[in-house]
Amino acid sequence: MHANTARSCVLVLALAFASIAAGKCRAQPGPPAAPPAVGIVEAHKQAITQTNEFNGRIEAINRVNIVARVTAFLEKQLFTEGAEVKNGDLLYQLEKGPFQADVAAKQAQVAQLEATLVNARLTTERARALLGGPAGLQSNYDAALSNQRSLEAQIQGAQAQLQSSQINLGYTDITSPIDGRTGRTAITLGNVVSPSSGTLTTIVSQDPMYVSFPVSFREALELRQKYVTRGGFNAVVIRIRLPDGRLYTREGKLDFVNNTITANTDTITLRGEIANPLLFDQTRSTARELYDGEFVSVLLEGVQPIEVLAVPRAAILSDQRGDYVYVVGADNKAEQRRIQLGQSTSTIAAVISGLQEGEHVIVEGLQRVRPGQPVSPGPASPQVQATMNAAQGGQPNQAAPATTGRSEGNAAPRDAPPGPAAGASNPKSGTTANAPANVAPPAGPASSGTAGGAQPPSAGNPGARH
Repeated sequence: MHANTARSCVLVLALAFASIAAGKCRAQPGPPAAPPAVGIVEAHKQAITQTNEFNGRIEAINRVNIVARVTAFLEKQLFTEGAEVKNGDLLYQLEKGPFQADVAAKQAQVAQLEATLVNARLTTERARALLGGPAGLQSNYDAALSNQRSLEAQIQGAQAQLQSSQINLGYTDITSPIDGRTGRTAITLGNVVSPSSGTLTTIVSQDPMYVSFPVSFREALELRQKYVTRGGFNAVVIRIRLPDGRLYTREGKLDFVNNTITANTDTITLRGEIANPLLFDQTRSTARELYDGEFVSVLLEGVQPIEVLAVPRAAILSDQRGDYVYVVGADNKAEQRRIQLGQSTSTIAAVISGLQEGEHVIVEGLQRVRPGQPVSPGPASPQVQATMNAAQGGQPNQAAPATTGRSEGNAAPRDAPPGPAAGASNPKSGTTANAPANVAPPAGPASSGTAGGAQPPSAGNPGARH
């Protein structure tokens, strides 16, 4: 019995020592985790072209409603509806007979009065000659002279009536007063037309054209502040995006700002002039790109590019407080920087404030980064580096038009060449900026254990988004 009790005590003590030893083993800390590897780029200044986008309409510079000036039957239509005509081309021909007869009658009346005037002048000369002799009377001379002058006045009136009849006869030939494109004819042959019949057809000029677009007055003040010291109207050019998404190849010039603000919309109308040549010079086609009344997107671009601090778009994070980036600070610790974005592209973000040139911005591995956390920085992936190098070495004022995308997230034109859209909108300002056409697309997941900046944020930072 004593032996069993002794063995039990020994077993209990052995288990107790084993538990204490196991607890000590678990309490010992393991080796510290390595800092997360991140890809960084250096923030540098880059020249971009400032662009503001508005909705506008194409307007013909000249618009003429063709109407009849006299009452007559419509005999001929000498143009093709929808065709282009030149100044002076014959459009309609009205019945001429009654007007020709009226002209002939007025010509006969003038001839009759002229013959009477010849006789009156002879009578006046004889009466003047007799004044020197005993048979001459002053009253006879005065009467002859009065009759002569009366006939001269009657001839002037008859000639004026003849001229009026000739003008009316000329109105039977209705010609085009401008170069332009005709519309459909409103009255067919055989009908009586008159000044009260209304418009026969409408002609609109084709080249050049106006493009007018309303701008909120607040933004108009910003544009004035931005460009008035750089040359005013000459500091900007107008480009047009067509309804199918293509960018029109011709550039226009701003030439007018309205003198009145529209009260119900608080907008002011701006207008520019842009060329509208024939699409096919070597054929008989009269097709042109722009049409009167066409709805287009108007891109108001600065002539001279400006320098902004540029970082990859993939480095920008956002939460309810706004946009921010992570930079590598002292002792390789991540620091959060609140920034204000300017005009940006789909691959490059322009930073107005909150970041200094030369700082190292984290662009890859963002999902593992926390403020104040040590990181292991290294160069970003070749794709990101190529994007920054291409953006830095491009010609911003010669950006390929086909790569300019629509603002507010609209897709790039269908006929654009492969490559990034260069007109991504800034969610803060609603404006866009053109970047070089050879900018590489955003980088994907990086090699060597670093992840691309476009990956979703981790659960530890639920408010962040790209």
